[in-house]
Amino acid sequence: MVRNGSSPLGSIAAIRFVGAQPTSIVCADVRRYARNMTLTSTDAEPHVARNYSPIPVTAATAEGAWVTDVDGRRYLDCLGAYSAVNFGHRHPRLVAAARDQLDRLTLTSRAFRSDRLEPFCAALAELCGKEMVLPMNTGAEAVESGIKVARKWGYDVKGVPDGQAEIVVAHGNFHGRTTTIISFSDDPDARNGFGPYTPGFVQVPFGDARAIADAVGENTVAVLIEPIQGEAGIVVPPDDYLPRVRALCSEHDVLFIADEIQSGLGRTGTTFACELWDVVPDVYLLGKALGGGIVPVSAVVADRDVLGVLHPGQHGSTFGGNPLAAAIGHEVVDMLSDGSWQQRAADLGAHLHARLRDFVGHGVVAVRGRGLWAGIDLEPEQGTGKEFCIRLAEHGVLAKDTHGSTLRLAPPIVVTEDEIDWAMDRFAEALDFSRR
Repeated sequence: MVRNGSSPLGSIAAIRFVGAQPTSIVCADVRRYARNMTLTSTDAEPHVARNYSPIPVTAATAEGAWVTDVDGRRYLDCLGAYSAVNFGHRHPRLVAAARDQLDRLTLTSRAFRSDRLEPFCAALAELCGKEMVLPMNTGAEAVESGIKVARKWGYDVKGVPDGQAEIVVAHGNFHGRTTTIISFSDDPDARNGFGPYTPGFVQVPFGDARAIADAVGENTVAVLIEPIQGEAGIVVPPDDYLPRVRALCSEHDVLFIADEIQSGLGRTGTTFACELWDVVPDVYLLGKALGGGIVPVSAVVADRDVLGVLHPGQHGSTFGGNPLAAAIGHEVVDMLSDGSWQQRAADLGAHLHARLRDFVGHGVVAVRGRGLWAGIDLEPEQGTGKEFCIRLAEHGVLAKDTHGSTLRLAPPIVVTEDEIDWAMDRFAEALDFSRR
């Protein structure tokens, strides 16, 4: 089919859908478009701090799984804002929830209550199978808050001497870029030049439960890990890893904190990635998709014996749990409550991974992931992940590199099987294009 009488990519190529099968992009059109993608961030955004190196696409509008740039070219979004747009751009239910709340009340601070906060927290706690929610804004805030809660729990409940709490973390982690979080990062871009670093963290290899066992001591208050490492390249641990971590934490009276900010809320084909291994952590850290791609919403979710260690004045956020965020977050929870989004991600993810595996040995070294989340290691001849993502954008697909020759795909769950096939055909063309 032809969308609105034109190509999904607007003017860069004449692409027609015959049934469900798109024809190939005209290479000459792609090459002409490639010459227009050389504008640097310095040229395009001279007043914006250079803490990002974006793919040279300037979005203007978006709907569902499609993004349109300022020149009217359309792209299939296979990044989904790092899982923040799990439900697609401007999902009607989420936009309606936001608009309704915008007409009522947007911010009170936490100096007094709003009528939206308790219902949101109750619904999210029920989704997680927990008792309490600490609402915040960004994912990094949720991680920072989780660290504070774990330390306070260690001192007040476990009896760790004051100032001696330790948290075990994994090599290759990505939990944010605040000063505390980069203190236990091994990403030189995020860490170098920002010392002195916050003490109290012990790093061990990801996927190695024995290393965690060796690292846990009398002053260990928590193990903080991503069930699947996102920024590292969608790294899936061995099947016995999370169950063994759960058992170790229970045995040694240590909190198991699962950072599900990218992996949670339907992305992996389950509500939480931990469910893939039938594991329940003590603490969930949530964010990204919780805001529906509209506002930043994050949360620490745990039982009362954990979050109950916080008392007035010990932690806070002016915007955390604001009425607008709570209204949107509540709608997100309601959308996830019947499991249909999770099942859709599982079904479409199986199709995506089947298509990606066909490229192994043909420009791709390895493919990993679960659900609609994939990490792809490219053969050296394809160049860096960033270079390949630029080629993909030239072919109408948005993706993002992680490190080196690895890129990740995380399309919105509203994507269709036909659109996945279309993206995979463009992926094949981008692989072939590099050899010309």
